[in-house]
Amino acid sequence: MVDYASRAAGRARRRETTDVASFVRRLDWVLIGAVAALVAYGLWSIAGITRHDVTADPHYYLTRQAVYASIGVLCLVAAVLVDPDVYRTRWRLVFGGTCFLIAIVLLTGPIRGSRRWLDLGFFRFQPSEFGKVLFVLALAGFLSERSRRLGDPRTTLRAVGLALVPIFLVFLQPDFGSALVYCAATAAVLLVAGTPWTQLAALAAGAVAIAVLVLGLLPAAGLPVLKDYQQQRLTGFLNPASDPGGTTYNITQSKNAIGAGQFHGRGPNNATQTTLNFLPEHHTDFVFASLAEERGFVGAALLLMLYLLVVWRGLRIVTLAREPFSAIVAGGLVVALLFQVFVNVGMTMGIAPITGIPLPFVSVGGSSMIANLIAVGLLLAIHVRARGARR
Repeated sequence: MVDYASRAAGRARRRETTDVASFVRRLDWVLIGAVAALVAYGLWSIAGITRHDVTADPHYYLTRQAVYASIGVLCLVAAVLVDPDVYRTRWRLVFGGTCFLIAIVLLTGPIRGSRRWLDLGFFRFQPSEFGKVLFVLALAGFLSERSRRLGDPRTTLRAVGLALVPIFLVFLQPDFGSALVYCAATAAVLLVAGTPWTQLAALAAGAVAIAVLVLGLLPAAGLPVLKDYQQQRLTGFLNPASDPGGTTYNITQSKNAIGAGQFHGRGPNNATQTTLNFLPEHHTDFVFASLAEERGFVGAALLLMLYLLVVWRGLRIVTLAREPFSAIVAGGLVVALLFQVFVNVGMTMGIAPITGIPLPFVSVGGSSMIANLIAVGLLLAIHVRARGARR
């Protein structure tokens, strides 16, 4: 009897070891390597960009960012271990929790003129950053429940209605950039879910009409929707040479920094736009411009190639997903990441308006780093289950 129990325990241990090894093999190691390279490259870049920011501690921002990255890696591992189907069955709870956290921010005192952060004493975070991930999970759960009624316009309208709740709450903070990310994720989720093109076209026409109303008609009638600084950013984007010493100062200095980097870059010590603080927010919003000044075209191109590799692997996961919910989640997360990269890089070069969207895995900030690593963990979890289902 004892021998039988010992043999059974041995077989169970071998089976568990085999299962763990199989799980590890099914991970997308190309995606893991690309994200690891992005995080490492971002930390290396921040070390040079912020070297002269805090005189008493040249590694202040690097240390903070490394801690955030470590926490993010732990969250990534946790996300990989959870079956995405758990979120599908609990999308209402995810949606309610997301809206609740974002709404609480509006009740707190403003920090730097905005209500975007929740201060827990030991950690200050932005719920809207985590909402970019949770929002996609909730919307994907809603649509997967109605997979047989996606052609019904009422399903699309209800999905858009759900999406508008967190979008409006984020817009009130005010965080126009994050609201745009939510909009891009909504469009991706509807597209991957299989919403008819006629309905998508109607939604696009409605979005254009709202943009014309908010940016043109209402301000002309004396009823501005955007804050003054947001309007100035948009007018500065349309006419960048209008006020280089005031409204368009940031974008002017950003272009100067990118141009000064040329091909090989000027290095951390000679990058005067960054080290002498001519370029504001050079470790957050305009971190790409500082990177381009210090590392030149070569360094900026390497960063963009790493982003391209991550996006490619993410889109591949969309095609491998074992069921609609996972495919919708993967599509929403990948498009949200791509949109943030495009807008952040674009605004530093003057081809997109300044919106305050951070550059994923590079801009200093705990919320953005952790949330993006959680998104990668979800993509890996989808990939593992998809390959397991095929086997």
